[in-house]
Amino acid sequence: MESVRAIKEKEKLSVAALRSLVIDQTNKAKSGHPGMALDIAPALYALYRDHLVADPTHPDWINRDRFVLSSGHVSALLYAMLHIAGYDLSMDDLKSFRQLNSKTPGHPEVDVTPGVDSSSGPLGQGIGQAVGMALSEKAIAASYKEGSKIMDHYTYCLCGDGCLEEGISQEAISLAGHFKLNKLILIYDENGSTLDGPTLDSLSENVKFRFLSSEWNVLEVKDGNSIEAISSCIGKAKKSKVYPTLIIVHTKIGYGSKNEGDHKTHGEPLGEEDGAYAKAKYHYDYPPFFVPNEVYEDLKSTFRKRGEEAYKAYCEQINAYKIYHKEDFDLFNVSFSKDISSLVKKVEAIKTKDIEATRAASGRVLTNFYKTIPFLFGGSADVAGSTKTNVKDIKMFTNITPEGHDVHWGIREFAMASACNGVALHGGLRPYCSCFLVFADYMKNAIRMAALQNLPVVYLFTHDSLAVGEDGPTHQPIEQLAMLRSIPNLLVIRPCDQKEVEAAYISAFSRTDGPTAIILSRQNLPLLENSSEEKAIKGGYKIKSFVNPDCVLLSSGSEVALSLEASSLLEAKGIHADVVSLPCLEEFDLLDEKEKENILTLPYEKRISIEMASTFGWGKYAKFNIGIDTFGSSGKPNEVIEKYGFSKEQIAEKIALFLLRK
Repeated sequence: MESVRAIKEKEKLSVAALRSLVIDQTNKAKSGHPGMALDIAPALYALYRDHLVADPTHPDWINRDRFVLSSGHVSALLYAMLHIAGYDLSMDDLKSFRQLNSKTPGHPEVDVTPGVDSSSGPLGQGIGQAVGMALSEKAIAASYKEGSKIMDHYTYCLCGDGCLEEGISQEAISLAGHFKLNKLILIYDENGSTLDGPTLDSLSENVKFRFLSSEWNVLEVKDGNSIEAISSCIGKAKKSKVYPTLIIVHTKIGYGSKNEGDHKTHGEPLGEEDGAYAKAKYHYDYPPFFVPNEVYEDLKSTFRKRGEEAYKAYCEQINAYKIYHKEDFDLFNVSFSKDISSLVKKVEAIKTKDIEATRAASGRVLTNFYKTIPFLFGGSADVAGSTKTNVKDIKMFTNITPEGHDVHWGIREFAMASACNGVALHGGLRPYCSCFLVFADYMKNAIRMAALQNLPVVYLFTHDSLAVGEDGPTHQPIEQLAMLRSIPNLLVIRPCDQKEVEAAYISAFSRTDGPTAIILSRQNLPLLENSSEEKAIKGGYKIKSFVNPDCVLLSSGSEVALSLEASSLLEAKGIHADVVSLPCLEEFDLLDEKEKENILTLPYEKRISIEMASTFGWGKYAKFNIGIDTFGSSGKPNEVIEKYGFSKEQIAEKIALFLLRK
């Protein structure tokens, strides 16, 4: 048995190795953020050596503990730890830190670096994603017979002052406390520094009281270099039966540097001279990018051994579970598959209605999807009755009923979207969330992170136009469609009726490589005679055509019916206007050129787009664009629509004028 002294010496050497690798990576790259990485290294070491359960040889093991580095700029420390801990990350990978196409990018990226559970960097979002992971663990364990035998792990998150100053952090913290996510443990590096200067320049709140008031346990470590104290606090946090836990670790930024405690170490490499000074302070007398064998052995005999044993035990346990609860096991197994298109194909169509708001059709379709895909999981930001996501017979998720899959996120759009990213990253549940389209702005960066991480999250945005009416310009979306369409890897689908709504859901829940936004109307829309679920899935199709058309009208959502009405008025005047429904521009763009030409019919100069929103982006498809490039007004929906030129008569007149100008 090792002596206490020997253990202490090994700890010092291992932490010194981590810190030195941080210095080496940032110095070689001539960029990076060594400050927090140097001061919080003991905490990450204590977590991996003594607590985190994961197996480097099976990095995607579904019952592993999750770790989210919310302060993604501290990536050099995480890469050093993953390398030493035995993940498929070589010393050459560390030497390629922040270089093009390396496995060690400037901020952690999921599916790029083995052992990285989420992409992070936009401060605060890591906390939101960790909350989503902890939600998933709790909900999944409660959703199956003896569910704790197949889903039972902790979610850890490391953050700094920057994460806690971002508004999303309070939304997420509040959610975690309300839902009693007791297996969520947040480690907070309190180093008293931000990029621009001391934390006191911009922060004077009592963080401890903030978390206590949000129903969290709070533990403190006065000496950030005390591995024993940090490990003890993590152990206490794991024993919590009710509340999530915050561990405040007091440190000095840039520990070991000549500028220790100074914000200057936050985002600039130490350089050769100061790097050598710091290593001397750590008593680490080795060449750059060198780790003594005993450091590898330290993590091999603790972290790796614990993970390998846990993985083996889990495999035996789940094999037994398969025998005793085969039906539950089969569903559990399918739920962790990215591709659930086989289930989507089994969903039966709902009964049609002659007239119905697409938000109402969406509610009926979502309810129907639950019958075949019971591991759907989501809700709205306090507007379920309006977005029609209040699914009948689906229990609400609470601490008392964690088996529920209907989440009341409260008025927390940003945290809702970020938590859904965490749910998708975790696996086992298929997340969706909803609110009014105009408030997609609150969620934008989380939507971007979903697209960046290829996460199949579904957003249901309702109240999609001026037809919101009396609520006025604060609630009438104008630029949001253009904003969403500008996000790479996000499908934006705006269906014109029930058939296209069903197509949107099929596309959304069949996706494996990115998120989908479904844009829905508040007002009733007719079921169109020639609309097509099958054709809508391709992104665009002719819904009305003439043998020799004079022009072609391109539109989405509620404006498809409007275009058809305008076309009929023009026809009475001898003008033949084809109508094309374009519910999804991203899917339409993927069609081959010949198929697109067959749908668009006429040359660019004879195409006219019609959408009750910003015209931004429509110039790609049509020379003439009818839209709204100002904010709206408060009033009766029909009066507002007419004020901004969207009655069928006004549209027909504009089209006729465009044709005269050609």
